[in-house]
Amino acid sequence: MIIRPHQHWFFRLFDWHGSVLSKIKNRLFLNVAMSCVALICLDWYETLGIKLTLAPFSLLGIAIAIFLGFRNSVSYARFNEARLLWGNLMIQQRTLLRQVKTYTQASDEELRPFVNLQIAFPLLLKDQLRKNAPSSDIGALLPADLWESLRRDPFPCNQILFLMGKWLERYRQRGDVSDILFQSMDQTLSRLASIQGGCERIASTPVPFAYSLIVHRTVYLFCTLLPLALVPDLHYMTILVSVFISYTFISLDALAEELEEPFGTAANDLPLNSLCNDIQINLLSMLGERNLPPRHQPNRHFRLD
Repeated sequence: MIIRPHQHWFFRLFDWHGSVLSKIKNRLFLNVAMSCVALICLDWYETLGIKLTLAPFSLLGIAIAIFLGFRNSVSYARFNEARLLWGNLMIQQRTLLRQVKTYTQASDEELRPFVNLQIAFPLLLKDQLRKNAPSSDIGALLPADLWESLRRDPFPCNQILFLMGKWLERYRQRGDVSDILFQSMDQTLSRLASIQGGCERIASTPVPFAYSLIVHRTVYLFCTLLPLALVPDLHYMTILVSVFISYTFISLDALAEELEEPFGTAANDLPLNSLCNDIQINLLSMLGERNLPPRHQPNRHFRLD
C-alpha cells in the first residue's frame, strides 16, 4: 500500500508509484498507435463516405462510466471489508491475550507458547490468502513437529485455533478458569475463526468473470474506435484527446482489477506484512517484552508492504 504525506496538488499530478499508469502505459501506446493510423488513413477514410460521429460514443461513454463506477464500488467494498476484517483481527488478538493474562493468572513464561500461536495465526493467514507457502519465520515460533504439520496443511490456521482452544481447556480442567470465563475466551476464538472465514470468502469469491469481461471488452472497444470518430474534426489533436479519454476509462478498469484482490502484493493492496508486524509488536508488548521488533516503515517509494 502506498502511504504518502500531504502533497501540493501540482506535484501530485506527477506521482508515478501507486498509480495504475505503470500498468496501463502499454495499453495507452496502443491507443496512440490507433490514433496515428486514423490520421494517416484520414483521406482514404473520408472517401468511403462513412463517418463515425461522436453521438454513439457519447451515449456509450455514459453507459461505460456507470458500469465502471458500479464495478469500482464493488471492488472497493471488497477492499474495505478486508481492511475491516484485519483491523478486527488485531482487536480480537489483543482482547484474547488480555483475557488469558487476566483470567488464568499464568506467568509470562507460561503464556509465551500461547502468544507464539497468536503471532503465528495472522502470518499463516496472510500466506494462505496470498497462496504462498508458510514463511520460514513462523517455524522459529513453534515446535518442530507442529511446524512440519502446518507446512503440509492447506488450512493451517485451523490447527492454530484448535491448539489455542486446547491450551485454554487445560486451564479450565485445572480449575483456574471458570466455565463462564472459558466461554468468554472461547467466543473470542470463535470471532477469530469468523475473521478467517471472511477473508477466505473474499479471496475465493472474485467478482463474477462474465461481468468483468463485459466491462473490459466494452472499454477497449470504445477506446480503439474512438480515434475514428475524433479524427475528422480534431485532426492532430486526436492523439491527445483520445489518449486522455482512454486513460480515464482504462485506469478505472485497471484500478477495479487491483482492488478486487485486496490480499495481493500490488501497490494499492492491503499491507498485510505490516499488519502482521503490528500485531506481533502489540502482543509482545502486552507480554512484557522489551526487545520488540522494529515497526515496518514505508520504503523510498512510500510503499508499506
